[in-house]
Amino acid sequence: MTEAILLSPDVEGLPTGTSQKLPLSMAGIIGSASQLVELFRVVDHVAPAECPVLVTGERGTGTELVARAVHNHSARAEGPLVVVNCANFRQESLELELFGHAHGQGKNTGPKAPRVGRIQAAQGGTLFLDEVSEMSAGLQVKLLRVLQYKEFSPIGDAQVWGADVRLVTASQQDLRVAVRAGKFREDLYDHLSAVRLTMPPLRERFSDFDLLVNHFFQAACERLGRADLIGISDTAMDLLDAHRWPGNVRELESTLERAALLALGPEIEASDVAACLGSTQTAPRSSYRDPFEPEIASHNIDLHNAVELYESKLIQDALERTGWNKKHAAQLLGINRSTLVEMLRRKRIVRAA
Repeated sequence: MTEAILLSPDVEGLPTGTSQKLPLSMAGIIGSASQLVELFRVVDHVAPAECPVLVTGERGTGTELVARAVHNHSARAEGPLVVVNCANFRQESLELELFGHAHGQGKNTGPKAPRVGRIQAAQGGTLFLDEVSEMSAGLQVKLLRVLQYKEFSPIGDAQVWGADVRLVTASQQDLRVAVRAGKFREDLYDHLSAVRLTMPPLRERFSDFDLLVNHFFQAACERLGRADLIGISDTAMDLLDAHRWPGNVRELESTLERAALLALGPEIEASDVAACLGSTQTAPRSSYRDPFEPEIASHNIDLHNAVELYESKLIQDALERTGWNKKHAAQLLGINRSTLVEMLRRKRIVRAA
């Protein structure tokens, strides 16, 4: 079995056991792959403690699910769970977001009310910092003080506040590599990784794949009102099974929702799946061939023109399948409606009279 759980010394002796009963912390989580079950057994064990937890995993694997499980099964479950994605902010904005400001923020606009930061908002609960690797060196120092001394100061305030928070962090990047490269403080990493858990990628949860496909298909049909869809064809399943899923569970969920919206019925067909996977499509094990895939002739081709034609064909197909509803067509294509409108204008695609 691929090692998916990395334990700190204080929990290395945790017995794995052979019981078929799933961990309590897996409530509401779809799957029973051994890597996933063992990970959440550790969550059950460490959640009641106050130690920091570092969750690693590829994008789309569900690292936030682990953070929520840790919070929900801890003594802080009645307190707030505050989530911050560090990659969504510029460093100056991230500092303000985390630590708050004693007198608000703004120049030449007069006095403002104090702004509460996320650390203060998480008092008595859990603070989950996603993509913690995106923090600047200066912010890493301030976060280290929060961990070491359980205190912080809002921007513009010399007063020291207590930080009664449990910290859970996540990173797609290997922080050990970042430490060796001098991009992440080693002492901060040591504090954050008291317990280190790794969410397994979808490709390592092969026993869960059919279960997840069925769950997301049923959920998509319910959300979209597609009671007419009765299932997924065998050739469509071949395509789903052969795809590499770099976006993991999140990509699978969005693909099935778009396919359910696209399908004419009564089943989701291979062409529906192929249109959703687009350029990331992986050749299936069956003999099915993507009908949109252009063949390369023996002579030279104009790559730019071929891509333009392929793009136009996908757009045209999405519009036809949705009755030229631009909002729904954009959802199928995974783009914003405004982007689709601009592409229609540039390509001069109009609805036939």
